[in-house]
Amino acid sequence: MARTSTIRVFRRLLITFATPYWKRLSVGMVAGAVIGGSVFGLLSSAGGALGLFDTLAVPSTPLPVLSAPSIGEPPPQTEKVAGASDRFKKYRGLAKRFGIVLPTEHEALNRKLLTVAIAVLVVFAGLRSLGLFLNRYTLRWVGARVVMDLRCALFNTLQRQSLSYYGQSDVGQLISRCTYDTSQVEAVIAGTVADLARAPFEIIASIAFLVMYSMEQKLGGLFLLVALVVPLSIGPIMLLGRYVKRYARRALQGMSILVSRMQENFTCIRIVKAFNMEEAESARFSRLNQAYFGEVIGALRAEIMMSPMVELVAVCCACFFLILCSVQGVTLSVVIPAAAAAVLAYKPFKQLAKINASLQRSAAAAERIFEILDTDTSLSEAENPVVVDHFENQIVFENVGFRYLADSPQVLTDIDLEIPKGSVTAFVGSTGSGKTTIANLLARFYDPMTGRVLFDGHDLRDLETKSLRQLIGIVTQDTILFNDTIASNISYGSPDVTMEQIAAAAKQANAHEFIMEEPGGYDRVVGDKGMTLSGGQKQRLAIARAILKNPPILILDEATSALDTATEQQVQEAINHVMADRTVFAIAHRLSTIKNADQILVLEKGRIIERGTHAELHAAGGTYRRLCDMQFS
Repeated sequence: MARTSTIRVFRRLLITFATPYWKRLSVGMVAGAVIGGSVFGLLSSAGGALGLFDTLAVPSTPLPVLSAPSIGEPPPQTEKVAGASDRFKKYRGLAKRFGIVLPTEHEALNRKLLTVAIAVLVVFAGLRSLGLFLNRYTLRWVGARVVMDLRCALFNTLQRQSLSYYGQSDVGQLISRCTYDTSQVEAVIAGTVADLARAPFEIIASIAFLVMYSMEQKLGGLFLLVALVVPLSIGPIMLLGRYVKRYARRALQGMSILVSRMQENFTCIRIVKAFNMEEAESARFSRLNQAYFGEVIGALRAEIMMSPMVELVAVCCACFFLILCSVQGVTLSVVIPAAAAAVLAYKPFKQLAKINASLQRSAAAAERIFEILDTDTSLSEAENPVVVDHFENQIVFENVGFRYLADSPQVLTDIDLEIPKGSVTAFVGSTGSGKTTIANLLARFYDPMTGRVLFDGHDLRDLETKSLRQLIGIVTQDTILFNDTIASNISYGSPDVTMEQIAAAAKQANAHEFIMEEPGGYDRVVGDKGMTLSGGQKQRLAIARAILKNPPILILDEATSALDTATEQQVQEAINHVMADRTVFAIAHRLSTIKNADQILVLEKGRIIERGTHAELHAAGGTYRRLCDMQFS
């Protein structure tokens, strides 16, 4: 996937995942605008309040005319009086709008005017507080919800991928993208989206006040300062943001490698200990961790540089402004509103630096997530698939050929066979001969490259996959159990069954006795991959699961090959129960378990080289006979 801009990444996040919550999003954005407007109102009212103090300083009797000041002296008092008089007239007109009559301009300040000024300040402060609450709450809610939906979409997408996708993917890296990458997006969106919606309005309001104020007070230097400080502050943010995103993506990849290594190590911990590889594995993990640390520090270095650079620009501009005010003899009452606006603008500017760094990290994580969301390796289904709810006649393989990858070796070649309903068909052959692949094609985990597989005359590609798999039960050599209760593992795939049905299936699978021997019974948790159970016990639970599902077609993939003789007898007895009145597709290394099969097919290098009953093949003296002699000699 080509690198995309941060704007495009977040536009996609917004359109795809935030649109359903547009009402809350709108409330948060409006609240951000209210905050910006309140900043403008607070600055204007504060400037007016300061002007009132100047008015109070106006004497009640006319002042004598003063001589012109020399260079470097402060402005004459008459200018201050005139300015104060003008401001008083303005406040007087404003007060009339509220029905307040002020005394003449040379009288003491009316208490009503002070009350109005305080009330205006309180109103704007209240609006700002309400806006802050609504802005932070609604937008953080939307951010957290967006990430929740993103994580669900990611998991659902992975559920739809084909088995070939998982065969080529690193499970540890997939786990990292589902957990660590989404947590990066969550932390950024939930923590910064509210600031992102508020800070621009605060900056715009502050800058608008500075521009208007500089024009009103005839401070051309202040206007020039505003025009310079904005690009000087934004420049470092944009420049360093690129480096943050670059290093953040590398860091995410490094974390994926770490998680992958941990997952693989913990899964194979027995082998690690058996071969005394603990120290070697620790050294290898340390090297990977060191590489990840380097990428994190690279992103951190660029991120931390943003705030100091913004601060440096702000301090230099503030110094320039103070020098300018000193030279022009600007009074304190004129300086304070401008300084307050600069301070209020500085904080959101500094926030934008942090927000941009966070957004770049989030964009790098979102890109990796979208790579998975844009992946579709699922097996295509017909536009109007045929729904099957029962099995009537037979399954037919017609000239089937298959390979797992386009450039990989051929696994199956010219497979032709028929499996009638109610029959037992067994497959034997050396490892890698293609037995399990045929079973995978039957369950439509893969589609054949050439030829077709027919189910009651329908190509499997024309059937609804969900309904097809509902008719098939699978018991494999490597039994898969979940870290849940025994009852939940038996009823997996059959959610509506009762406890009595679960127990009945366990009895048929010769599992009820060992289940009840331990405390907890059917409520006992089996542990990760069923680690608290023996191989035979796990196998019998898998058989009970197949019995409970009650499928018309059963695939037995070397279900007893890893068991000892005593356990095999118990499992085989359970298998005989589940095979009754079903169409059975059996893969076996132990030929003693398939002597009674209706037909036996011998595979070699992906081709069927012999077929017939046990007696026929044994009498023919071919490959099957040699396999029998090897096992029974």
